Amino acid sequence: MSEQPGWDAIDGALRPLYGDIEPFHWAPDHPWSLGGPDPLDGISAYSRTEPVPHWHYVCYGMTELYEKEWDDPEESGWGFEFTFRLVRKADETEPPVWPTNFLQNLARYVFQSGKWFEPGHTIKANGPIATGRAECTIHAVCFAVDPELGGIDTPHGRVRFLQIVGLTMPEYHAAQGGHALELLTRLDPHLPLYVTDIHRDPLVSEPKPQARWPRWGGGLRGRV
Repeated sequence: MSEQPGWDAIDGALRPLYGDIEPFHWAPDHPWSLGGPDPLDGISAYSRTEPVPHWHYVCYGMTELYEKEWDDPEESGWGFEFTFRLVRKADETEPPVWPTNFLQNLARYVFQSGKWFEPGHTIKANGPIATGRAECTIHAVCFAVDPELGGIDTPHGRVRFLQIVGLTMPEYHAAQGGHALELLTRLDPHLPLYVTDIHRDPLVSEPKPQARWPRWGGGLRGRV
């Protein structure tokens, strides 16, 4: 019997896309379970050429990877694992590291606050999501079901792959009031597989101030 059935289930979901390709992988030196600062036990990144060249980051750690510890038999852990797709430059042979820090920060927020994300939620970063890159135009994100991975059943319950989609500030403002998924439908022809390009221009106009909605755009939910 596997000692990491949840992890194996995620690998199984990736196999139809990537076969036996060995991804780039990061693991924390001092994980959360041992008192460390990083909740995610691992982050993998796969190189893609279609529909546009990009890196596909997939996380391990928001769900129960090893044994069943949560009371809810229907869901594994928080019920989702983060994914993120980032445009890959033509000369890039290794994925950028900064998304791993961003992903760990989002995971840390969930673990510390007890609030989790669902499709349609939005959140604004404190500046560019690519820390230290002033040219980054992406200052917010929304969440959608990963269009390729969807969701899976695991021995510890259901897991949904929740993709982080980068937004410019005009797009973030347009997504407020629960309009994020509607916005993504409008952006879909320009963002195949919702790949994030941190240098792109806004794809919508800045809404007029009176047309803006409350900040959280659907809000966050806390688990009791």
